Amino acid sequence: MTDDSARFVAKGVAHVQIPANAAPVQVTFVLLPKFTMLAFSSAIEPLRIANQLTGQPLFRWQTLSGDGQPVACSNGVPIMVDGPFAASQPDGVVLVCSGVEPEDQVTAALGDWLRSLWRRGRTVGGLCTGAYALAKAGILKDRRFTLHWENIAGFTETFPDLVAARQVFCIDDRIVTCAGGVAAADLMLKIIHDRFGMTLSQEVMNMCLLTQRRTESDEQMTSLAARLGTRHEKLIEAVAFLEARIEEPFDLDACAAKLKLSRRQIERLFNRYLGVTPVRYMNDLRLQRGRALLAETDMSVTEVAIACGYASTSHFSKSFRAKYDVSPYRFSHFGK
Repeated sequence: MTDDSARFVAKGVAHVQIPANAAPVQVTFVLLPKFTMLAFSSAIEPLRIANQLTGQPLFRWQTLSGDGQPVACSNGVPIMVDGPFAASQPDGVVLVCSGVEPEDQVTAALGDWLRSLWRRGRTVGGLCTGAYALAKAGILKDRRFTLHWENIAGFTETFPDLVAARQVFCIDDRIVTCAGGVAAADLMLKIIHDRFGMTLSQEVMNMCLLTQRRTESDEQMTSLAARLGTRHEKLIEAVAFLEARIEEPFDLDACAAKLKLSRRQIERLFNRYLGVTPVRYMNDLRLQRGRALLAETDMSVTEVAIACGYASTSHFSKSFRAKYDVSPYRFSHFGK
């Protein structure tokens, strides 16, 4: 048994016959502090399973960190790595695996390193919030990319010239990104399919107990109708109208005019199907966004209040404390 086989190929019962491959695909995972374990495991396990099914080291992988020391993921579990990224010039695919507080974890050195690899023809990408590192590298302009929906608001404030897609994954030439979680498995299944064919990717999918193959065009979240739990057309239109104007002053009259309904009709729809008033729904939405911006950016409480459509910082602070039982200032500095 070769060294590659001993390390990268596990024994298993199921088998897929494919021609011997002389050039394994090298995949390098750069693990940032507080990275998401689910995204990392969802990415690396399909590679292991592809090797196991074929009995060949189709994929080889390594893990790197900033200093070569173990990295604690977001649940606190430490993961061993093979070395520091600065000392490595890997071939193949390089994926930055990030998670919570991405802006605090991405360094200029990592951005420079990624940009250098990309310019030399490597494929680079990000899992979960790894797009922050690609943005820091300056290689996302005019590219399709994604990151976890929870972090898109903070990312947009930090990089206002970059527009993230709300897809499960994106592949744009040599830049690959996914939203994290099990979307990392979707991305890897696509890579396995493109490199080694449908049969192998389908069997890997079966081994992972995944029953649905999601494509690049699939949305990260369920439809607005599914999220609201109703198919009422006018309510869905009203919610979409309000959500698209989260930074603007609340204007139910404009919404009513757009939908050709009265204010009272819209209020009844919200109360009947959502159990809240339009004002309460919008306020909760703004506070959710404010919480995300405070957690993921260095914006001040005043800046966040403005970005969430509040006329005053005091109103935002009072509403935030009432909903989350903590002041926005204390929340933004928690754990820092």
